[in-house]
Amino acid sequence: MRHEYCVYILACSDGAYYTGITNDMERRLEEHSEGSVRECFTYSRRPVLLKYVERFNDVEAAIRREKQLKGWSRAKKEALMQNDPDRLRALSGSYAATNSK
Repeated sequence: MRHEYCVYILACSDGAYYTGITNDMERRLEEHSEGSVRECFTYSRRPVLLKYVERFNDVEAAIRREKQLKGWSRAKKEALMQNDPDRLRALSGSYAATNSK
């Protein structure tokens, strides 16, 4: 049986972004929207809007991507959500230039 895993970014009502992973995007979005998990970051930041989804067949690849995106700056996440590869490259390059030894 083949599974699909989704890494996603939500825009919250307070302007924050939430990055998560799930094996059922529709169910998870409903949980975020309804606030069914009080401990969740998005509970007090509803309504939420799904801004970005990447799909994976390999759970390990999905987990790596989620961790990567969680480490990104707000600007990089916005470039990704806006499908702006030039801006994303520029932001990645500026990070590499300022953090090299």
